[in-house]
Amino acid sequence: MAKALFGSVVAPSQLRAAEEIAALRARVRTLEAEVAQLRAERDDRIAHELLTMAHPEAEPALA
Repeated sequence: MAKALFGSVVAPSQLRAAEEIAALRARVRTLEAEVAQLRAERDDRIAHELLTMAHPEAEPALA
């Protein structure tokens, strides 16, 4: 019984590592979202530039 109880106790260093891992995972999610947003903005700018280079008065084709 003592072994079962002792096994459920988390050492402070393990708890600290788990908290740090959770914080790092959250930071990675934030950075991935930022990268996705920047890529979308870049793609929009490229599309706009290509459109204006093709013909100054051209309008986007309907998808």
